[in-house]
Amino acid sequence: MYMTFDRLVQQLGHLPFFDLSTVLQISGENKSKIRTQLYRWTKSGKVESLRREMYTLADRYRKAALQPTVLANELYKPSYLSGLWALSYYGMIPEKVVTYTSVTSRVPRTFINRFGTFQYSHIKQPCFFGFSSHVIQQQNIWLSNPEKAVLDLWHLNRGEWTVERLSSMRFQNFDIVDYKRLEQFAAQFNSPRIVRAVKNWSLLGEMGKEGEIEL
Repeated sequence: MYMTFDRLVQQLGHLPFFDLSTVLQISGENKSKIRTQLYRWTKSGKVESLRREMYTLADRYRKAALQPTVLANELYKPSYLSGLWALSYYGMIPEKVVTYTSVTSRVPRTFINRFGTFQYSHIKQPCFFGFSSHVIQQQNIWLSNPEKAVLDLWHLNRGEWTVERLSSMRFQNFDIVDYKRLEQFAAQFNSPRIVRAVKNWSLLGEMGKEGEIEL
């Protein structure tokens, strides 16, 4: 059966996004033909490309809302939101972070589309942990725990995380982080630099409580 745009909307309009393989399954047509049709629909503004072979219907045709946090998980798998975006979400830094920063066990990638900038940093498989399912705007997403968000930031940015450097980040809401869990997670990185950063984090927190520095 020929894949018309009306049929595409009827079959996939309830989804926030879809990929090429899904269209191939419901159409039964060959890949070259479907790619050409998707290209034409993209050019006409009926379909939007999110990344290679991943699409969404234009707003006027799509019945499901597309949430960038869900898209961040789906654009590049396996991955979970972490780093600066997660720290902003938890209120641990004062800045609002608009780039969706994620961690993946695959090679680094960045995707830019109408819904945002999605940045994926590579982390070795033994360090791919410390995340869980969270509900944001009634949707489940994979998000790092506060402790892992901090550690991923330290791990992915070179150099020593001294007290001064940590202070420059204007970290706040220290109580969100479970220090024992932070230590346990840090040990799995097998990195002296990360262990030192954990000690400096503790020192910074104590200095803040004593009013020696402005956090």
